[in-house]
Amino acid sequence: MFSPEQENISTTASTKVPVKYGELIVLGYNGSLPNGDRGRRKSRFALCKRPKSNGVKPSTVHIACSPQAAKAISNKDQHSISYTLSRVQTVVVEYNQDSNKDMFQIGRSTESPIDFVVTDTVAGSQSNADTQSVQSTISRFACRIMCQRTPPYTARIYAAGFDSSKNIFLGEKAAKWKTPDGQMDGLTTNGVLVMHPQNGFTQDSKPGVWREISVCGNVFTLRETRSAQQRGKMPPSSSAQSAEQSAEQSPEQSAEQSPEQSAEQSAEQSPEQSPEQSAEQRTRDGCMPGRCFCLQGLGKRVEAESQELVDGSLIDLCGATLLWRTAEGLSRTPTLKHLEALRQEINAARPQCPVGFNTLAFPSMRRKDTPDEKQPWVYLQCGHVHGFHNWGHQREEREGREGRQRECPMCRAKGPYVPLWLGCEAAFYVDAAPPTHAFSPCGHVCSEKTAGFWSQIPLPHGTHTFHAACPFCAQQLSGEQGFVRLIFQGPLD
Repeated sequence: MFSPEQENISTTASTKVPVKYGELIVLGYNGSLPNGDRGRRKSRFALCKRPKSNGVKPSTVHIACSPQAAKAISNKDQHSISYTLSRVQTVVVEYNQDSNKDMFQIGRSTESPIDFVVTDTVAGSQSNADTQSVQSTISRFACRIMCQRTPPYTARIYAAGFDSSKNIFLGEKAAKWKTPDGQMDGLTTNGVLVMHPQNGFTQDSKPGVWREISVCGNVFTLRETRSAQQRGKMPPSSSAQSAEQSAEQSPEQSAEQSPEQSAEQSAEQSPEQSPEQSAEQRTRDGCMPGRCFCLQGLGKRVEAESQELVDGSLIDLCGATLLWRTAEGLSRTPTLKHLEALRQEINAARPQCPVGFNTLAFPSMRRKDTPDEKQPWVYLQCGHVHGFHNWGHQREEREGREGRQRECPMCRAKGPYVPLWLGCEAAFYVDAAPPTHAFSPCGHVCSEKTAGFWSQIPLPHGTHTFHAACPFCAQQLSGEQGFVRLIFQGPLD
């Protein structure tokens, strides 16, 4: 049972549709968790206007001579953030109720303050057993989102969430500091990263720049590593322009520079150099849309940018990445009914295996893991679609049924041979076009614009690197583009 504070929708007899601020969707799941959505742990979570506001805002600041005194100052009936500066000094910031905002909390903990329980995403997992991580890197109380209760229903993100005692505790080793206006701020251990796409979440979307969000919602460039204690200095005035220009870098330009080259040049590069001359600065900003690259960071404050979420914003919790879709954006997104109609349209065209001449058909969207006899398979090197067959093996690749090297009987191209699966999570689509392309190496099928968008998005991986991944299963993309155009053969009659 959820507490009244957690309920998203009023339980009154009113039939009025509640206001939806937006939805959070976990990348790596094709419509639901492997064994189904249950309670607060699910693949997507709707943020709706609460019957009663539960937002908070900072108020009184207390400076205590010892952690024990600070604990006494902190009222368990009131939200507060404790900053431990040393063994003998703690700053406690109390928070009062904000009737104009609704607060939603996300994290790994199953305690009552958490609205949306998120666990580590394991690429390509097919069951909950596959998702069991030895040690999770997601914080128990990872972040909180504040939504304005009145139009335009703005949503803002903050690192860290309040625990069952309504407290956020930043220990002695956590990165923390005093702002120019005298307020305290800090970063969580592994950090909360956010990327806002350019041109919104549309078919014209382009990758944005990864930034880190502080406990108080300020925006910073990335640290050297996710858990580094040093925040860094204020950036030069040209930082905003540098970020904007670096985000526009093409995949071809990005792929030309290796992580090692970036690291070597960064030691020689001065902060004052221009964006055009500073390729490693683009790497530091986390905007390189290549297949894989290293994370470097200086942790600078970016005052020109905001923690306000926009349609298509990505939120990384160091173990799971969430996609934020606004209510307005979702209204323009294809529905499950639309995707089902596209599936039936493809099947109605009766595509055939060009060798076996048997009719192929995408299985029901409820079946997402076990191939059936009519399942279409694809040669990822060339895109030719066949039915499953056992010829064309390469001697050097004999392990497993999927992903091994096979020779296409149509064009003799050698590469992985995998089943095709329709991408069922509609929120990941940037348009409503037919599914004509498949991600490599997983075989998830979506529209061309959707495949092109996700193949350019550098998603955080571990504490140092980024790589592009399939949004439906989180597998790292491979190949020159990360996806392939599908070539179907129609019926002969």
